[in-house]
Amino acid sequence: MKQANNLPTKVKIVEVGPRDGLQNEAKLISAEDKIKLIEALANAGVSYIESGSFVSPKWVPQMATSTDVFANITRLDNVTYAALTPNMKGYQAAIDVNADEVAIFGAASESFSQKNINCSIAESLERFAPIMKAAKAANIKVRGYVSCVVGCPYEGDIAPEQVAMVAEKLYQMGCYEISLGDTIGVGTPASVTEMIRAVSARVPLDKLAVHFHDTYGQALTNIYAVLQMGISVVDSAIAGLGGCPYAKGASGNVATEDVVYLLHGLGIETDINFEKLLEAGWFISKKLNKPSVSKVSSAYLAKQES
Repeated sequence: MKQANNLPTKVKIVEVGPRDGLQNEAKLISAEDKIKLIEALANAGVSYIESGSFVSPKWVPQMATSTDVFANITRLDNVTYAALTPNMKGYQAAIDVNADEVAIFGAASESFSQKNINCSIAESLERFAPIMKAAKAANIKVRGYVSCVVGCPYEGDIAPEQVAMVAEKLYQMGCYEISLGDTIGVGTPASVTEMIRAVSARVPLDKLAVHFHDTYGQALTNIYAVLQMGISVVDSAIAGLGGCPYAKGASGNVATEDVVYLLHGLGIETDINFEKLLEAGWFISKKLNKPSVSKVSSAYLAKQES
Protein backbone atom coordinates (compact mmCIF):
# COMPACT_ATOMS: atom_id res chain seq x y z
CA MET A 1 0.00 0.00 0.00
CA LYS A 2 1.47 3.32 -1.10
CA GLN A 3 0.81 6.98 -0.56
CA ALA A 4 0.00 9.24 -3.50
CA ASN A 5 3.63 10.37 -3.69
CA ASN A 6 4.74 6.75 -4.21
CA LEU A 7 5.91 6.27 -0.63
CA PRO A 8 4.69 3.26 1.38
CA THR A 9 2.14 4.06 4.10
CA LYS A 10 3.93 1.73 6.53
CA VAL A 11 7.52 0.51 6.87
CA LYS A 12 8.80 -2.42 8.91
CA ILE A 13 12.06 -1.79 10.75
CA VAL A 14 14.35 -4.80 11.11
CA GLU A 15 16.52 -3.98 14.12
CA VAL A 16 19.99 -5.48 13.66
CA GLY A 17 21.80 -3.66 16.50
CA PRO A 18 21.97 -6.52 19.02
CA ARG A 19 23.61 -8.76 16.42
CA ASP A 20 25.12 -7.02 13.39
CA GLY A 21 25.79 -3.85 15.37
CA LEU A 22 27.27 -5.26 18.55
CA GLN A 23 29.42 -7.86 16.78
CA ASN A 24 31.53 -5.00 15.38
CA GLU A 25 31.91 -3.29 18.76
CA ALA A 26 35.22 -3.95 20.52
CA LYS A 27 33.84 -3.67 24.07
CA LEU A 28 32.16 -6.91 25.16
CA ILE A 29 28.59 -6.45 26.37
CA SER A 30 27.15 -8.88 28.93
CA ALA A 31 24.19 -11.13 28.15
CA GLU A 32 22.24 -9.26 30.83
CA ASP A 33 22.75 -5.90 29.09
CA LYS A 34 21.97 -7.37 25.67
CA ILE A 35 18.72 -8.69 27.10
CA LYS A 36 17.89 -5.26 28.53
CA LEU A 37 18.57 -3.69 25.12
CA ILE A 38 16.39 -6.22 23.26
CA GLU A 39 13.56 -5.82 25.76
CA ALA A 40 13.80 -2.01 25.55
CA LEU A 41 13.58 -2.18 21.75
CA ALA A 42 10.58 -4.52 21.91
CA ASN A 43 8.87 -2.24 24.43
CA ALA A 44 9.46 0.67 22.04
CA GLY A 45 7.41 -1.15 19.42
CA VAL A 46 10.17 -2.67 17.28
CA SER A 47 8.56 -5.82 15.85
CA TYR A 48 11.63 -7.60 14.46
CA ILE A 49 14.89 -7.86 16.41
CA GLU A 50 17.96 -9.74 15.27
CA SER A 51 18.91 -10.86 18.75
CA GLY A 52 22.05 -12.94 18.28
CA SER A 53 24.22 -15.08 16.08
CA PHE A 54 25.24 -18.71 16.39
CA VAL A 55 28.75 -18.54 15.01
CA SER A 56 32.04 -19.69 16.47
CA PRO A 57 32.92 -17.48 19.49
CA LYS A 58 36.51 -17.72 18.26
CA TRP A 59 35.56 -15.62 15.22
CA VAL A 60 32.92 -13.40 16.81
CA PRO A 61 33.54 -13.19 20.60
CA GLN A 62 30.69 -10.68 21.10
CA MET A 63 28.15 -13.35 20.07
CA ALA A 64 29.36 -16.00 22.54
CA THR A 65 26.43 -15.15 24.85
CA SER A 66 23.68 -15.67 22.24
CA THR A 67 22.39 -18.86 23.89
CA ASP A 68 22.01 -17.04 27.23
CA VAL A 69 20.33 -14.10 25.54
CA PHE A 70 17.70 -16.20 23.75
CA ALA A 71 17.12 -18.36 26.80
CA ASN A 72 16.41 -15.40 29.08
CA ILE A 73 14.69 -12.64 27.12
CA THR A 74 11.11 -11.89 28.13
CA ARG A 75 9.37 -12.23 24.79
CA LEU A 76 6.46 -10.21 23.49
CA ASP A 77 3.93 -12.03 21.30
CA ASN A 78 4.08 -9.52 18.45
CA VAL A 79 7.88 -9.46 18.19
CA THR A 80 10.10 -11.73 16.07
CA TYR A 81 13.40 -12.65 17.76
CA ALA A 82 15.74 -13.81 14.99
CA ALA A 83 19.23 -15.33 14.83
CA LEU A 84 21.96 -15.49 12.20
CA THR A 85 22.89 -19.12 11.48
CA PRO A 86 25.78 -19.66 9.06
CA ASN A 87 25.72 -23.47 9.19
CA MET A 88 23.74 -26.47 10.48
CA LYS A 89 25.46 -26.39 13.87
CA GLY A 90 24.41 -22.76 14.28
CA TYR A 91 20.90 -23.51 13.02
CA GLN A 92 20.45 -26.29 15.57
CA ALA A 93 21.73 -24.07 18.38
CA ALA A 94 19.20 -21.38 17.38
CA ILE A 95 16.34 -23.87 17.27
CA ASP A 96 17.34 -25.26 20.67
CA VAL A 97 16.76 -21.83 22.25
CA ASN A 98 13.54 -21.17 20.28
CA ALA A 99 14.70 -18.48 17.87
CA ASP A 100 11.59 -17.41 15.92
CA GLU A 101 13.43 -17.10 12.62
CA VAL A 102 16.90 -17.64 11.23
CA ALA A 103 18.97 -15.76 8.66
CA ILE A 104 21.61 -16.90 6.19
CA PHE A 105 24.29 -14.78 4.53
CA GLY A 106 25.43 -14.68 0.90
CA ALA A 107 27.61 -12.18 -0.96
CA ALA A 108 27.40 -10.61 -4.41
CA SER A 109 31.20 -10.44 -4.64
CA GLU A 110 33.33 -13.53 -5.35
CA SER A 111 36.38 -11.94 -3.69
CA PHE A 112 34.40 -11.05 -0.55
CA SER A 113 32.99 -14.57 -0.36
CA GLN A 114 36.45 -16.13 -0.71
CA LYS A 115 38.11 -13.83 1.85
CA ASN A 116 35.21 -13.92 4.31
CA ILE A 117 34.19 -17.57 4.31
CA ASN A 118 36.84 -19.17 2.11
CA CYS A 119 34.55 -20.43 -0.63
CA SER A 120 32.86 -19.28 -3.84
CA ILE A 121 29.39 -17.74 -3.96
CA ALA A 122 28.00 -20.97 -5.44
CA GLU A 123 29.64 -23.07 -2.71
CA SER A 124 28.36 -20.74 0.02
CA LEU A 125 24.80 -21.11 -1.25
CA GLU A 126 25.14 -24.90 -1.42
CA ARG A 127 26.11 -24.90 2.29
CA PHE A 128 22.73 -23.38 3.11
CA ALA A 129 20.72 -26.19 1.47
CA PRO A 130 20.58 -28.36 4.64
CA ILE A 131 19.48 -25.33 6.71
CA MET A 132 16.70 -24.56 4.22
CA LYS A 133 15.56 -28.19 4.26
CA ALA A 134 15.55 -28.40 8.07
CA ALA A 135 13.83 -25.02 8.45
CA LYS A 136 11.10 -25.98 5.99
CA ALA A 137 10.46 -29.23 7.86
CA ALA A 138 10.27 -27.32 11.17
CA ASN A 139 8.16 -24.49 9.68
CA ILE A 140 10.86 -21.92 10.54
CA LYS A 141 11.10 -18.88 8.29
CA VAL A 142 14.50 -18.06 6.78
CA ARG A 143 15.63 -14.57 5.82
CA GLY A 144 18.44 -14.18 3.29
CA TYR A 145 21.16 -11.52 3.26
CA VAL A 146 23.24 -10.45 0.30
CA SER A 147 26.31 -8.40 1.17
CA CYS A 148 28.33 -6.08 -1.09
CA VAL A 149 25.32 -5.20 -3.27
CA VAL A 150 26.85 -1.95 -4.55
CA GLY A 151 30.56 -2.16 -3.82
CA CYS A 152 33.18 -4.52 -2.43
CA PRO A 153 36.34 -3.66 -0.44
CA TYR A 154 38.33 -5.94 -2.77
CA GLU A 155 36.61 -5.69 -6.17
CA GLY A 156 35.19 -2.17 -6.20
CA ASP A 157 31.87 -1.72 -8.03
CA ILE A 158 29.56 -4.73 -8.19
CA ALA A 159 27.33 -5.27 -11.23
CA PRO A 160 23.59 -5.08 -10.38
CA GLU A 161 23.00 -8.26 -12.41
CA GLN A 162 25.39 -10.14 -10.12
CA VAL A 163 23.35 -9.02 -7.09
CA ALA A 164 20.14 -10.04 -8.84
CA MET A 165 21.51 -13.52 -9.54
CA VAL A 166 22.47 -14.17 -5.90
CA ALA A 167 19.20 -12.71 -4.56
CA GLU A 168 17.18 -14.85 -6.96
CA LYS A 169 19.01 -18.01 -5.85
CA LEU A 170 18.30 -17.26 -2.19
CA TYR A 171 14.66 -16.60 -3.04
CA GLN A 172 14.38 -19.83 -5.02
CA MET A 173 15.95 -21.73 -2.12
CA GLY A 174 13.05 -20.61 0.05
CA CYS A 175 14.10 -17.36 1.76
CA TYR A 176 10.90 -15.38 2.35
CA GLU A 177 12.74 -12.05 2.27
CA ILE A 178 16.07 -10.92 0.86
CA SER A 179 17.94 -8.11 2.61
CA LEU A 180 20.27 -6.25 0.25
CA GLY A 181 23.30 -4.94 2.10
CA ASP A 182 25.58 -2.10 1.07
CA THR A 183 28.32 -3.50 3.30
CA ILE A 184 30.85 -0.71 2.80
CA GLY A 185 28.30 2.09 2.45
CA VAL A 186 29.45 3.39 -0.94
CA GLY A 187 25.99 3.45 -2.55
CA THR A 188 24.29 6.59 -3.83
CA PRO A 189 20.65 7.01 -4.93
CA ALA A 190 21.71 6.36 -8.55
CA SER A 191 23.59 3.12 -7.81
CA VAL A 192 21.11 1.72 -5.30
CA THR A 193 18.05 2.38 -7.48
CA GLU A 194 19.81 0.74 -10.44
CA MET A 195 20.58 -2.27 -8.20
CA ILE A 196 16.98 -2.49 -6.90
CA ARG A 197 15.65 -2.33 -10.47
CA ALA A 198 17.87 -5.26 -11.49
CA VAL A 199 16.99 -7.37 -8.42
CA SER A 200 13.24 -6.65 -8.57
CA ALA A 201 13.20 -7.95 -12.16
CA ARG A 202 13.96 -11.38 -10.67
CA VAL A 203 12.61 -11.21 -7.11
CA PRO A 204 9.24 -9.60 -6.21
CA LEU A 205 9.70 -6.11 -4.77
CA ASP A 206 7.66 -6.97 -1.67
CA LYS A 207 10.19 -9.71 -0.84
CA LEU A 208 13.09 -7.26 -0.71
CA ALA A 209 14.57 -5.28 2.20
CA VAL A 210 17.49 -2.84 2.31
CA HIS A 211 20.44 -2.77 4.69
CA PHE A 212 22.45 0.40 4.19
CA HIS A 213 25.64 1.37 5.97
CA ASP A 214 26.36 5.04 6.49
CA THR A 215 30.11 4.98 5.83
CA TYR A 216 29.87 7.80 3.27
CA GLY A 217 26.85 9.50 4.86
CA GLN A 218 24.46 8.33 2.15
CA ALA A 219 22.25 5.84 4.01
CA LEU A 220 19.18 8.03 4.67
CA THR A 221 19.28 9.45 1.15
CA ASN A 222 19.46 5.94 -0.25
CA ILE A 223 16.58 4.78 1.95
CA TYR A 224 14.43 7.67 0.72
CA ALA A 225 15.29 6.77 -2.88
CA VAL A 226 14.27 3.11 -2.54
CA LEU A 227 11.12 3.91 -0.54
CA GLN A 228 9.93 5.70 -3.67
CA MET A 229 10.47 2.47 -5.60
CA GLY A 230 8.20 0.53 -3.25
CA ILE A 231 10.64 -0.91 -0.70
CA SER A 232 8.91 -1.12 2.69
CA VAL A 233 11.36 -3.08 4.89
CA VAL A 234 14.48 -1.34 6.22
CA ASP A 235 17.29 -2.80 8.35
CA SER A 236 18.91 -0.47 10.87
CA ALA A 237 20.84 -0.54 14.15
CA ILE A 238 19.97 1.33 17.33
CA ALA A 239 22.46 4.15 18.02
CA GLY A 240 24.17 3.28 14.71
CA LEU A 241 25.96 0.38 16.43
CA GLY A 242 28.88 -1.23 14.66
CA GLY A 243 31.59 0.51 12.69
CA CYS A 244 32.66 -0.47 9.20
CA PRO A 245 35.59 -2.92 9.42
CA TYR A 246 36.70 -1.92 5.89
CA ALA A 247 36.92 1.82 6.55
CA LYS A 248 38.78 2.70 9.74
CA GLY A 249 36.84 5.11 11.94
CA ALA A 250 33.79 5.14 9.68
CA SER A 251 30.25 4.65 10.93
CA GLY A 252 28.58 1.38 10.10
CA ASN A 253 24.87 0.61 10.17
CA VAL A 254 22.44 3.47 9.70
CA ALA A 255 20.95 4.44 13.08
CA THR A 256 17.38 3.27 13.76
CA GLU A 257 16.57 6.59 15.45
CA ASP A 258 17.52 8.51 12.28
CA VAL A 259 15.53 6.17 10.03
CA VAL A 260 12.42 6.36 12.21
CA TYR A 261 12.70 10.17 12.41
CA LEU A 262 12.82 10.27 8.60
CA LEU A 263 9.87 7.89 8.24
CA HIS A 264 7.69 9.69 10.79
CA GLY A 265 8.57 12.99 9.13
CA LEU A 266 7.28 11.57 5.86
CA GLY A 267 4.03 10.48 7.52
CA ILE A 268 4.97 6.80 7.26
CA GLU A 269 3.79 4.49 10.06
CA THR A 270 6.27 2.31 11.96
CA ASP A 271 4.35 1.45 15.18
CA ILE A 272 7.48 2.59 17.07
CA ASN A 273 7.38 4.89 20.10
CA PHE A 274 10.14 7.37 19.29
CA GLU A 275 10.88 8.48 22.88
CA LYS A 276 11.30 4.87 24.04
CA LEU A 277 13.50 4.16 21.03
CA LEU A 278 15.80 7.05 21.97
CA GLU A 279 16.07 5.70 25.52
CA ALA A 280 17.11 2.27 24.23
CA GLY A 281 19.87 3.93 22.20
CA TRP A 282 21.08 5.98 25.15
CA PHE A 283 21.15 2.85 27.31
CA ILE A 284 23.45 0.86 25.01
CA SER A 285 25.64 3.89 24.20
CA LYS A 286 26.27 4.34 27.93
CA LYS A 287 27.20 0.65 28.27
CA LEU A 288 29.66 1.02 25.40
CA ASN A 289 31.06 4.25 26.91
CA LYS A 290 30.68 6.10 23.65
CA PRO A 291 28.28 8.62 22.15
CA SER A 292 25.50 7.44 19.85
CA VAL A 293 26.25 7.69 16.14
CA SER A 294 22.63 8.80 15.61
CA LYS A 295 22.46 12.50 14.76
CA VAL A 296 18.82 12.65 15.85
CA SER A 297 19.65 11.03 19.19
CA SER A 298 22.53 13.48 19.77
CA ALA A 299 20.29 16.44 18.94
CA TYR A 300 17.55 15.27 21.35
CA LEU A 301 20.13 14.67 24.08
CA ALA A 302 21.58 18.16 23.62
CA LYS A 303 18.10 19.64 23.75
CA GLN A 304 17.39 17.77 27.02
CA GLU A 305 20.63 18.96 28.58
CA SER A 306 20.29 22.61 27.53
